[in-house]
Parts: sequence; structure tokens; C-alpha cells
Amino acid sequence: MDFTEESATAAVVASFDATPDPRLREILTSLTTHLHAFVKETKPSRQEWEHAIEFLTEVGHTCDDTRQEFVLLSDVLGVSMLVETINGTEVGGTEATVLGPFHMTESPSRALGETIDEIGTGTPCTVSGTVTGLDGVPLRDAEVDVWQCNEDGFYDVQQPDTQPAGNGRGVFRTDENGRFHFRTVVPSHYPIPTDGPVGRLLNATNRHPYRPAHIHFIAQAEGYEPVTTHVFVADSPYIDSDAVFAVKKSLITEFVADGDRRHAEFDIVLAKVDQ
Repeated sequence: MDFTEESATAAVVASFDATPDPRLREILTSLTTHLHAFVKETKPSRQEWEHAIEFLTEVGHTCDDTRQEFVLLSDVLGVSMLVETINGTEVGGTEATVLGPFHMTESPSRALGETIDEIGTGTPCTVSGTVTGLDGVPLRDAEVDVWQCNEDGFYDVQQPDTQPAGNGRGVFRTDENGRFHFRTVVPSHYPIPTDGPVGRLLNATNRHPYRPAHIHFIAQAEGYEPVTTHVFVADSPYIDSDAVFAVKKSLITEFVADGDRRHAEFDIVLAKVDQ
């Protein structure tokens, strides 16, 4: 059969008929159908298509042990948040948001109340909260993994020569009342990396690269679905125009002045597995 514009999609879709995994077959069929429709709609020139392939190749080459440019591309196109939104959060549970590209190293285990800031500059603050189930029962020994940028807007993996490994990171275990608390500095808003292909994409579309100030969380407990989320600093710039579309109203939290420190209270609610 001749491969024509009219027959192309059906021919490629038919080539997946013998795929033993039905979910893989479904995904490849849908991907092919939509990708072919995109090409037919936009009618890229050969040069434009080659440029697109070169762009994706460069995205891959930019990835390394401490940087995930493909995650960044997914983030700025809103795909990461769309996946989170589709998968949803159980009603009443803490809303999920993007993982981000900097959860690249294992966070050190720390005792409750310990600081994750190993530099000692910036506005000090305390973050505390309770991890519960949907029924409000506190979850003892839940794991709370946190990571954040410093007061200048950089993660430890971005500044290995000036930040000690593990700065701004920590894994905590809740106490018998489901409580956690740790010390840190108020994070800054910051630009996502703009020195690679994703940065050029933002520049070409006149989009700013900034994210509002936030702290990342992954909370999990035995028998419960884990949640990946942020707590956003309420008065941060760019709270209404996050470059990766990750802000949700329920995650915006006041970092209240408490003497020379600030304090944020952020409770986390988990849904049971298969609830």
C-alpha cells in the first residue's frame, strides 16, 4: 500500500496491532494519531522538522546527573501539571503539584527540629505541620522529604562549589502525633535554568522563566498514597504567573513574622491506597 498523506496514519496504527501489552498499544495508537494530525495541521517544512529533532536531541544532551531538561520542557509546556491534574488528588487530600527538575539527589535524614540550611544566611524560618489521613487521624512515622533553593534562588546541585551537598534538603519522620517541624531559611523566587534549549524556547516566546518562592514536599506513609507537592510563600513575586503553572490556591501559605524569624504551618492530608 502506498504511504500517502491520507493513508499514513492508518498504516502506522495498524503496525501496532500485534503489540501484546494493550495499554502500550493504546498509547502508541493515540500518540501516532495526534502526532500525525499535528503535522497535517501545521505542515512543517523539512527544515522546521529537522530543527525540531535537533531541539529535542539537545534537550536530551543537556540532561545529566543533576539536571533534567526533559522534565523542564514538560514543566514549561504545562504537561507535568496536566498529568498531576488528571491523576488528581482524593477529595480532601493535599493537592499535588510538579516534582520539578532538582529532586536529583537523596535528601539526608534529619531529626525533627533540625535545620536543612547548612550555610546560615537568609531570613530564618520554621516550617511545621501535621500529616493525617482523610479521616483526620494523625499518621505517626510518616516520611516527609523536603527540598528547596537557598535565599539566592539556587539549589545545592546548581552550586556544588559554594553549597554543601544536601543543603536545603532533609527527610523527616513525624512524631507520635503526626507532627513534623524543621528549620530553614525563607526560599527565594528564582528563574528556572535558561542556559539550555528550554530557556531559548521561553525567550523565543517572550515568556519569563521565574517560579514563585516555594518548598518542595513528598509525604508518604504505609498504606497511603504518597503526595508530591509544594508550599508557596504567599507574598512571593510571580505567585500568579509561575513559569511551570504549578501554583494552586490551597498550597499558598503565609510565612508569618515571629520576631526575627518567620513561621509557616502546612498540614498534609493523605488518602489511603485504593480508597
